[in-house]
Amino acid sequence: MSAKAAGQLAMKDISIAFPGVQALSHVDFEAAAGRAHALIGANGAGKSTLMKVLSGAHDHYSGEVFLDGKAISIRNPKNAKDNGIGIVYQEVDTALIPSLSVGENIMLEQTVYGMKGKHLMNWRKLHREAEAVLSRMKVSIPTRRLVQELTLAEKQLVLIARSITRECRFLVLDEPTAPLSHTETERLFDLVTLLKSEGVGIIFISHRLPELYAICEDITIMRDGKVVHSDRIANVEQHAVVEYMLGTKLDGQFPERSGSIGEIAFEAKGMKDPGKIDDVTLNIRRGEIVGIGGLVGAGKTELCRALFGASESAAGECFVDGKLLDCRTPYHAVRSGIALVPEERRREGILVEESVAANLTAASLKQYTRFGLWISRRKEYAAAAERIAALGIKAPGPDTKVKHLSGGNQQKVAIGKWLLVDAEVYIFDEPTKGVDVGAKRDIYELVAELAARGKCVLYASSEFPELMGLTNRIYVMYDGKITKELLTEQTNEEEILLYSTGGLVKA
Repeated sequence: MSAKAAGQLAMKDISIAFPGVQALSHVDFEAAAGRAHALIGANGAGKSTLMKVLSGAHDHYSGEVFLDGKAISIRNPKNAKDNGIGIVYQEVDTALIPSLSVGENIMLEQTVYGMKGKHLMNWRKLHREAEAVLSRMKVSIPTRRLVQELTLAEKQLVLIARSITRECRFLVLDEPTAPLSHTETERLFDLVTLLKSEGVGIIFISHRLPELYAICEDITIMRDGKVVHSDRIANVEQHAVVEYMLGTKLDGQFPERSGSIGEIAFEAKGMKDPGKIDDVTLNIRRGEIVGIGGLVGAGKTELCRALFGASESAAGECFVDGKLLDCRTPYHAVRSGIALVPEERRREGILVEESVAANLTAASLKQYTRFGLWISRRKEYAAAAERIAALGIKAPGPDTKVKHLSGGNQQKVAIGKWLLVDAEVYIFDEPTKGVDVGAKRDIYELVAELAARGKCVLYASSEFPELMGLTNRIYVMYDGKITKELLTEQTNEEEILLYSTGGLVKA
């Protein structure tokens, strides 16, 4: 390889395989200092795997990595960091230590590398330095607060703060805006702009095309473990990006709705959770998809958890067909016919160390036991294989561990386990977060199919186009309360946003 100008990162002929899967095949990728490079592809395309190779998380790859034209060895995370390469993963909870403070998490690497030969920690200095990093990002989070007390958006910002505590030449951001509000996203973009001005190269993975066009200069598109197109982003139309990703034209993002809407079947009355939600009342008819709209922090996730019995401090009443339900805990909620697909799928929605089969049957194990004691692996695997085919889950087989699947396929597993249960009420909390356009369409079809079967569907999302394209009615939340109930066919995104920000529509 010929020498490149200073500030050039290049990955050459990168290939890597996992049991039953060729994840990357002879991939070439280049990024330049002071520029943001969009890396995009459908779930399972290989983009996150490529970046894990770059960050030292995978060491069994073939190919070479070059920095400023010089070959460098990256076989572990320390190699990457020593060469100024940092990464902020999408699943923040896997990278943070919840029992430590914000300051300790931000300065974790500095502490580890700086404690050689030292026996005492200068805590005041640590928190002062952490505060300086947050101040640079224009973020106000108390550094002595425990990470386990933070919201998902705050955790994401803490992880980004950690990544810039050391000298960083190239920073990989893997779906960084997925849990962030519009304001927080703008703050992140300001930080990206600042880092670029300082000569840092940004590799930006996102499924939100408008974001990529707003912040990036270059783009690389992957499909099936290979690079299918690379160019300046201004030279590629958005519809062409989607076609490169899928290998085909995208027709009709949202499915056609079939089936009739019946009478009110599910009601929630006076749902409360101190400091989170306040006196929320709603209803859903059979065959209806009801949206919960609002910005990050509005209380959507807290409402979903309260309805599912996942918050000990929540109170209120839930009814199905007029019958009061026992939803004291998730166990009781499931027995009452309520299913939840949570926002944080890796922490709450799936068992990442277990197989696809184990995950798909986890909520309905009784169907696959003999004499109520022993699991029939034959029945379990047969049911899992059928569901894998029906959902289009890309996995070598039922034995594959869920941690080896892409984000979109993990989400299909999280949804699929409830389809085997045949619940009455399905609650989806940001189900398409971090999912590509192709997998989103699959999830939309699954949701529409449930409604067509006469189920009650509650769909919480901060993506207003989803609510407009998928739902029949929308409850808008702001500051833990429902501010407005809207008929989808009689509203628009602007009105949803207005109520989401606490505004009032003028008569």
